[in-house]
Amino acid sequence: MTKINAPLARQTNDLDAFWLPFTPNRAFKRAPRVIARAKDMHYFTPDGRAVLDGLAGLWCANTGHNRDPIVAAISRQAAELDYSAAFHFAHPKSFELASRVAALAPGDLNRVFFCNSGSEAVDTALKIALAYHNVRGEGARTRLIGRERAYHGVGFGGISVGGIVNNRKFFGTLLAGVDHLPATYNREHQAFTKGEPAWGAHLADELERIVALHGASTIAAVIVEPMAGSTGVLPPPKGYLERLRSICDKYGILLIFDEVITGFGRLGYAFAAERYGVTPDLLCFAKGITAGAVPMGGVIARQGLYDAFMHGPEHVIELFHGYTYSAHPLACAAGLAALDLYRDEKLFERAKRLESRFADAAMTLKGLPGVLDVRTVGLSAGIDLAPRPDAAGERGYEAMERAFHDEDLVIRIAGDTLAIAPPLIVSEAQIAEIFDKTARVIRAVA
Repeated sequence: MTKINAPLARQTNDLDAFWLPFTPNRAFKRAPRVIARAKDMHYFTPDGRAVLDGLAGLWCANTGHNRDPIVAAISRQAAELDYSAAFHFAHPKSFELASRVAALAPGDLNRVFFCNSGSEAVDTALKIALAYHNVRGEGARTRLIGRERAYHGVGFGGISVGGIVNNRKFFGTLLAGVDHLPATYNREHQAFTKGEPAWGAHLADELERIVALHGASTIAAVIVEPMAGSTGVLPPPKGYLERLRSICDKYGILLIFDEVITGFGRLGYAFAAERYGVTPDLLCFAKGITAGAVPMGGVIARQGLYDAFMHGPEHVIELFHGYTYSAHPLACAAGLAALDLYRDEKLFERAKRLESRFADAAMTLKGLPGVLDVRTVGLSAGIDLAPRPDAAGERGYEAMERAFHDEDLVIRIAGDTLAIAPPLIVSEAQIAEIFDKTARVIRAVA
C-alpha cells in the first residue's frame, strides 16, 4: 500500500493503519462499528445514528457519557496544569482524590497508589504484595494464586494470575510460581440465578489444598474478582469471599480484590468489598474512577501494609515502583468530578435500587432459543448462548454485530456469552429497551 504523502491530512476513511485491540480486525474492517460522539446513555455514529450503550463504554462510563461537570473539570485542569511528575513532586488534586477514594473504601483501606489502568493496578498490587513480604523478612513468599476464568488485565503479572486461556497461551510460560483456584461457576447448580448463587462457597476451600501442596510460607497473595466480569458475569457464591478471607488470615496470605469492574457503583456500593462485608488487604480500581473520561487506575492498601514499608532512612525510596502518568492532573480532575456526580446523584444507591428491576428484565430472556443461562448481580448480566457446532464464538460475534447495526445497541461478548452493564444513570424504560433489543438479537442468531 502506498503511504499517504500528507501525513497531517485527516484520513478518517482509512482503516488499515489501526491494529484494534481484542478485536478480530479483518471481520471488523468488513463491517466497522464506528462511534463519533457520545452523550449520557447514547453513542452516535458518524452519520448521526443514536446507539444505546448497554455496557457503560467498557464497564467504565458509570456516570454516562460526556457529563458536563467532568468535561468542564478536565478543561479547567488542562488550562491550569497539564502535567506534573509524581516522582518526588505532586499536585494538590492528587492528594484530594486519594483522600476521597480512601474515604469510600471499607475498613482500614486508606493508602492509595495511583496508576493508569486496571492492568497496571493489578501488576502494582502483585508487586506491593511481594515487596511487603520481603520487607518483613518473609522473602520466600513469592507464589501468587489466581483463579480459573479470571481476568486481571494484560500485563505479564495479570495474565499470569488470570485464567482465560486465550489471554495466556500465546505468551510463553509467564510468571513462575503461580497457581489457580477453580472457577466458581457451575451451570448445573447455579443456572438462572439472580444475585449470588447459593451453591459454591466450598470452592474457596481449594486454597487449603494449594497451601498443603506448596506450603503457606511460600505464598504471597491470592487475587480474585469479587464478581468475575470479563469472563461473562460470574457473581460470587454466598459465603465464598468470607471463606477466602478466613483462610488467607489463617496462613498470613494477602488477599487482593480486583475491583476494576465492580468498583464505583456497579454492584450498588462504592466497592464490592462493602457489599460482601469482606475487607481485602489490597484493592485494585480503575474504569469508574474517572467514569472512563481519562485513563486512571490505582491500588488501595491497608494501613498496616503501608506501614511495613515506612522504615529506614527517610530520604530513601520505600517502594521502587510507579509510572510517568501516575496521578496525572487531568485524570485527578476527572476523578474528583466523577466522585461528585456519584455523590450528588446518588448513583450507587440508584444502582442498588434498580438491581431487582434489572434482574427481572434480564430473566425475560430465559426460554429464548439457544439461551443456556442468565446471571445477574448489581447492574450486570451475563447471557450464555449455545455455541454453534465447530464454530465457538461465532453466534456471540454475530449477536454483537446485529445489536449494533440492526438494533442500535452496544453489548459486550466473551465467546458466546453476552454481557450487559449499562451506565448507572440508566432509566427503567431504558432497561426494558436494552433487554427487548437483546431478545430480538438472540432470536435473530438462533
